[in-house]
Amino acid sequence: MKSRRSHPTARQYAESLASAGRYSFSSSEAETALGVSTNAAVLALNRLAKQGLLASPARSIYVIIPPEYRSLGCLPPEQFIPDLMKRLKLPYYVSLLSAAEYHGAAHQRPQALQVFLEAKRRPIVCGRARVVFMVRKRLRAVPVQTLNTPRGELLISTPESTALDLVGYEQRAGGLNLVATVLSELAEKIDPAKLVAAAHAAPIVWAQRLGYLLEHVDAAAKAAPLQRYVRARAEKATPLAPARALKQGPRDPTWKVYVNAEVETDV
Repeated sequence: MKSRRSHPTARQYAESLASAGRYSFSSSEAETALGVSTNAAVLALNRLAKQGLLASPARSIYVIIPPEYRSLGCLPPEQFIPDLMKRLKLPYYVSLLSAAEYHGAAHQRPQALQVFLEAKRRPIVCGRARVVFMVRKRLRAVPVQTLNTPRGELLISTPESTALDLVGYEQRAGGLNLVATVLSELAEKIDPAKLVAAAHAAPIVWAQRLGYLLEHVDAAAKAAPLQRYVRARAEKATPLAPARALKQGPRDPTWKVYVNAEVETDV
């Protein structure tokens, strides 16, 4: 008489997790649940991955792919990032064009989820899902908020923090013209007082450039308290486009900005 199997198969294990509302696990968790060696567990999980049932966005971490995302080859990044960052114990938040999209300023969908960390990390390529990581100084001081997803709460920058990051990382956000266009759509979500609070976690030059751009897109009212903040703290003028060879141009005295680039919005 054959003994009854006491451990599930890899497929049964994945299905049991999904039925309980869990869509990610580690290879060590699978090894324990399956009652097999490390190599045997990895082989079993890789077979499921080849069948399109699992994907691995990071080493030793697997996600279960529901039928509606099989064509993507992974869970959408915003659905696996919350649990992945928790497992890796990494403070993070989503910002730039990705956060702007969540705030309704979806002028251009980014090709990858844009995530800030405290240290460098290689991008994630999981099926057709992409995540890019960037380093943000004083990350834990940046105001963030939660966004509910089907798999957990995603941390994203507030509208005010998003605006500052867009200016600070304008080359990673498509350039000044796109940044100005997004700001014109994001402005209605910006709280002027919260903008000043968010500015404390950013270099003063970001506030200078942002104030100028908000006025440029007819959102001067949103920048009034920020103007007082800049007046009290900015010691010297900064170029609007710091990456350009021409560092100086007409000087905007209100924001202490050298206007060394023409800015056009696509609205």
